[in-house]
Amino acid sequence: MSTARCLAALCLGLSAMSLAACDAANAPQPSPPIGDDSGAVASATPTSDEKPGSETPPPGYTDGSGVNEGYPDLTPAPLEDEAERGEKGARNVLQAFVRALELKEFEQAYGLMRGQAREGTSGAALTERFADFGTITVSASGGQLEGAAGTTYYSAPITITGSNGQELTGDIVLSRVNDVPGASADQLRWHVRQFDVEPG
Repeated sequence: MSTARCLAALCLGLSAMSLAACDAANAPQPSPPIGDDSGAVASATPTSDEKPGSETPPPGYTDGSGVNEGYPDLTPAPLEDEAERGEKGARNVLQAFVRALELKEFEQAYGLMRGQAREGTSGAALTERFADFGTITVSASGGQLEGAAGTTYYSAPITITGSNGQELTGDIVLSRVNDVPGASADQLRWHVRQFDVEPG
């Protein structure tokens, strides 16, 4: 190769390197992270403590009392007809009632009561009765299903314990009207019919 050709090739190589360096210098740079007024850097990726998509509690839920805030909704989940009529349906309502007591949703617990269980009480009376229990734990294991005169009953022993040392024991009875002509939708659902507890 002649000296002239070598010089020409060298010049072309240097020109290409210069153009590449200019392009890199003029390329748009990524924006710096945006900080808030305190100087903390915001991140679009949730941290392990964040729960994206969590529901916002309704008004009144965070009033600090933790009593009768109406959240969460403890309405028993609907079941298929056959399950609803039997022990599974009764346990479904019993579990909702138990959870309402433990979460101090006494108005919702009262909403699951009918007949004798409601006599002489109210949501406010339940609230007052358990006002000084502290954290409430309820046990209602086992149970027995019985049918009589167009109505099905489910009874179970129940124990209610407070973190302050108080304890109530007794029986809880649920009932529903069988599929008889003229029965209302409410009568065909399980409800707490009897709720008799005394200091243990």
